[in-house]
Amino acid sequence: MNSEFTIAVHSLVYLAYLPDKMASSDMIAENVGTHSARVRKVMSGLRKGGYVETREGSGGGYRLTIDPDSVTLADIYRVMAQGSLIPSWCSGNPEMDCVVGSNMNAVMYGIFCKAEKHLEDHFSGITISDVLKKIHAC
Repeated sequence: MNSEFTIAVHSLVYLAYLPDKMASSDMIAENVGTHSARVRKVMSGLRKGGYVETREGSGGGYRLTIDPDSVTLADIYRVMAQGSLIPSWCSGNPEMDCVVGSNMNAVMYGIFCKAEKHLEDHFSGITISDVLKKIHAC
């Protein structure tokens, strides 16, 4: 799982929380606890995905363009982190003359794909509003 997913969810929940629904990258970065350049990178992906819009200039920033009740964490995962559970390297070598060594990579890939599907299924039942409600309950 990459940190961009967590930053994206945190940012969207924060925007859903704000009364005026507008925040600068500096405001979001302070709330998330990261650098505003990382926030801008993540927000660029969310903007391309249609989740936020931007306004330039004084009083500008980011605003939600979606209903927090309808966007799930699975939606955000697909935009920001899909495939991140699958390691970039798995052990084994398909050309080995050993049943373990020659098949480990393919087997592990299948295991990670199934795990990612389960994660997406779990995330599909959680909306941005649900996360905000859990925060309010703390």
